[in-house]
Amino acid sequence: LDMEFTGLHSTSLQNNEPSLFDSPAERYVKARQSVQRFTLVQLGLAIFSKENSNKYVVHSYNFFLFPSTLGIRDVEFTLSASSIQFLSHYGFDYNKFLKDGIPYMNEVQEKILRQHLLAGTWKVCSTNNADKDVLKKAIDEVTSWIAAAKEEDTMILQDLNGYHMLDVQLVLRQALRNVWTEPLGDNKVKVKKVSPEHRQLLENSSYDHCQKKLILLSARGFTNLFQILVKAKKPLVGHNMLMDLMHLHEKFYRPLPESYEEFKRNIHNLFPVIIDTKIVTKYVQKKCLFPRVSSLLEAYAVLCSSRLNPKGPPCPVIALASGCSRYAEKKFPHEAGYDAFLCGSVLLMSAHLLLCSSTDDAVEADPSFSQYLTVLAELVNKVNFIRGGVSSINFSGEDVPCRHPPALVVHVRGWPGLTERQIYQEFRAHCRFDVRRLSKNQFILLSNKYKHVRLVLRDYRHHPHLQVSVYRHWRHSPSVSCLLQISGIVALWSLLAFALGGARS
Repeated sequence: LDMEFTGLHSTSLQNNEPSLFDSPAERYVKARQSVQRFTLVQLGLAIFSKENSNKYVVHSYNFFLFPSTLGIRDVEFTLSASSIQFLSHYGFDYNKFLKDGIPYMNEVQEKILRQHLLAGTWKVCSTNNADKDVLKKAIDEVTSWIAAAKEEDTMILQDLNGYHMLDVQLVLRQALRNVWTEPLGDNKVKVKKVSPEHRQLLENSSYDHCQKKLILLSARGFTNLFQILVKAKKPLVGHNMLMDLMHLHEKFYRPLPESYEEFKRNIHNLFPVIIDTKIVTKYVQKKCLFPRVSSLLEAYAVLCSSRLNPKGPPCPVIALASGCSRYAEKKFPHEAGYDAFLCGSVLLMSAHLLLCSSTDDAVEADPSFSQYLTVLAELVNKVNFIRGGVSSINFSGEDVPCRHPPALVVHVRGWPGLTERQIYQEFRAHCRFDVRRLSKNQFILLSNKYKHVRLVLRDYRHHPHLQVSVYRHWRHSPSVSCLLQISGIVALWSLLAFALGGARS
C-alpha cells in the first residue's frame, strides 16, 4: 500500500512540526491535526499472489480519489504548496484527481447520508466528475424539451462519463417531478416524460437504477474496497506508513480518535499484521552487509543486486501480471501504484536475505511466506517513527523508548530576550538540533547524532554568551530545583525549630 496526499504537516498550526522531544502521543496529536486538514489524492495497491514455484505475481493498481460530494455537508481540505509542487515534479495528473477521482466516505459520513436518503433530504453538494455547468446544461436541455413533449416521449442525454451518470439522474428527478431517467450504455441517460402516478410506480420498482442502496454504494466508492481489504486480514505492507494508517482510519473507517492508544487498538483490529519496509531495511542494514539507503527506490535497486546473497538460493521471482506490465519498463517514483509494488518487492527480497543469513543450514529453494513472516517476527506491527522519543510505534504492544545522544543544556549570559527560534538559528549553522526552553535563560538541545553533540560541546567551549554542557536531570530540571529549594526551606525551619526548642529547655 502507498498513498499520496495534498500535504503532510500543516504549517498554519502552531508548534505542529515534528520534534525529537515528541512522545508518540504528542506526535499523534500533531499528525491528527494535519490528517484532518489534508486529503488523499492517490492510493496505490499491489497484490502479491504466490504461484506453485518460487514466484509471486503482482497485480498493481492506482486509484485516484476524491471525497464524496453526495450528502448534506460539503467536504473541505487544504493544499500544501510544497506537496503539490513535489507531485507535479513527478508527473501527477491533477485532472484525473479532480475529474475522475473515486469517491469515499467514513462510517460517520455514511450514517449521515443514510439518514438523509431515508428522509429524502439528500442533495449533491458539488460534483467531482462533472462541474455545475454540466448539470445546468442537462437541466436546461430537459426543461426545454419537456415543455412540448407528450407523456411517454423520450430524449437522450449524451457524453456523461463517470459520476455524471448518477449525478444527472438524481438532480433531474429532484428538480422535475414529471420525468423518469434510465442509464443507457455508451455514457448516455434516457429521459422519459411520465405522469405523477407512473412516476410513483417506477420509484417503487426493484429495477430502479437509482435505488437508495445503489446511491449509497456509489457514494461510498473506494470505501467498499477498503472494507474488503479489512475482511481479508492479509499482511499490509507500506513504507514509513504512519501517515498512511492515519489517513486510512480517518477517510475510510472513522474520524481519528483523540486517544493515541485507541487509534493503535483500532488499527490493530483492522489490520492485525502490518509491516513497514522502512523498519525492515533498517534491520537488514544491521544484520547484513547492506549499504545505507535513503529511499524506497534505492533499497529496491540494492536488493535487486545478486551480489548481496551470492551463495544462497535465488530470491523469489517477482513478475508483473499481464495488463500490469507498465512498471517493468520504466520507473515511476512517487506514483502510488509503483511505490506499492516497490514495498512488496522490498519486503520479499529483504525477508529472503534475512532468512538466508539467519541460519547455518541450507535454505530450501522455495521458502514459504510463513517462513518469511517468522524471520520478520520482531518487526511485525512496528511502524517507523521519524525524529521522536521512540524509534517505532508498536501496534500490538507497548512503545519502547529509543536511545538518543545525551541532551545538551545551553545557559545564556549577557544576551537577554533570546527565543527558541534564535537559539535554533544559532546552532543550525553547525548542525541540526531541536530546541525547547527550560527556563528564562536556559534551553535544552536534542539531536539524533552523537557527532553533532561532540561538535557543539567542542566549538562552544569558550563562547562569550552561550555556555553548553550535558543535561543532568538532577542539576538542570526546574522541578528538581524547585523540590530542592522546598526541601531546603523545610530543613531550615526544622533546624530553627529544633534550636529554639532546645534554648527554651
